[in-house]
Amino acid sequence: MPSTARLPEELTEEYARTLDQADELAPFRERFAIPQRNGTPVVYLCGHSLGLMPKDAPAAIAQELDAWARLGVEGHFHAPRPWFSYHREVSAALAELLGALPHEVVAMNSLTVNLHLLLASFYQPRGQRRKILLEHFPFPSDLYVAQTHVRWHGLDPQDVLELLAPRPGEATLRTEDTCRRIEELGEELALVFMSGVHYYTGQRFDVEAITAAAHRAGALAGFDLAHAIGNVELRLHDWEVDFAAWCSYKYLNSGPGGVGGIFVHERHGLDPGRFRLGGWWGTPESVRFQLLEEFSPAPGAEGWQLSNAPILPLAVHRVALRLFQEAGPERLYRKRERLTAYAQRWIDYVRSRLPAAPLRVITPPPPERGAQLSLLVERDGGKLYSALQEANIVVDWREPNVIRLAPVPLYNSFADLYRFGQALLQAAHVLWG
Repeated sequence: MPSTARLPEELTEEYARTLDQADELAPFRERFAIPQRNGTPVVYLCGHSLGLMPKDAPAAIAQELDAWARLGVEGHFHAPRPWFSYHREVSAALAELLGALPHEVVAMNSLTVNLHLLLASFYQPRGQRRKILLEHFPFPSDLYVAQTHVRWHGLDPQDVLELLAPRPGEATLRTEDTCRRIEELGEELALVFMSGVHYYTGQRFDVEAITAAAHRAGALAGFDLAHAIGNVELRLHDWEVDFAAWCSYKYLNSGPGGVGGIFVHERHGLDPGRFRLGGWWGTPESVRFQLLEEFSPAPGAEGWQLSNAPILPLAVHRVALRLFQEAGPERLYRKRERLTAYAQRWIDYVRSRLPAAPLRVITPPPPERGAQLSLLVERDGGKLYSALQEANIVVDWREPNVIRLAPVPLYNSFADLYRFGQALLQAAHVLWG
């Protein structure tokens, strides 16, 4: 970068630190373990892939290990937090983040397992109503889940799956186009199955409008919220979403392979006639140990449980979600907007300084985004990614040509984004200056 370069005031290090000093959520950063390289904290902008570890996590796990050591099997009922009902330790926090009623959510299994369980219940093709509508370039697991359920019903995915496509020259979908396609499919459509936030582009879909369009067509609507929960505002109950599933290791900071969860709207969850795959942990607690000869589901989302809860991952999940409750979702969402706008400001500045830089943010502006920005790099993307890594900026690369970054309001700072901007500017100058 030429020595004569002068930054706009709002992009200086001093300005970033002033923003951090005024940030009421800044103390939460100290409650996370920030990775270091050579004794220096990295700039960690990869919470969309794996969130950072809450410092309370080791003690939470140790508490359950201690209960196991002291109590053995009696821990199911006599541990400080009895394991028999441990999943309820996180229900209220999840319900708040999802805009759900507590009996509409349960933490269990992992994301793709839960999606299979939900499609077993909610994809029931009948007559001509057999099509599933997905967004363009869906996450592979979502696509594989849909393909295999279609085959399970003896149908051909080539005939049944419909993938939306952006307009020519555009990278993201328009809500009106999605709703129009739902209307066109009409009585052929059984299920709209989309993500809440697209993993590649970072686009936040209008879940409310899409769900309403699906219901007008006589179809159901379900969502993969892996990149949405803990990132964007959700009102699943009021929006009348039929079902949803998520993982907890991204924005929820609950550890690699952490426990997933499901939402089932109460109109389905309280309907004992709604088909679900059975397991003994999905029966009512009052009769669970009677070992009934016929499966009878517990009311609500808990009726989709199969096996007893994984206590050690749930212990991490509990303390991670407690941070959301302490910070308050609305405060987190406001900071998210400011952080992501600041990152966007840096990218725009680099593009203005170096017009030859083949950089373009394909993530839409608010309200169609959360924390994530997807930076499309038309050439030398791998070199740019490597340069950022060498500068201790942790982002990730997604084929064919996108660098993803997500400033997370619980632990990222404006000073982090100053360091990111400086590294991006320096690398862009070397590559394209």
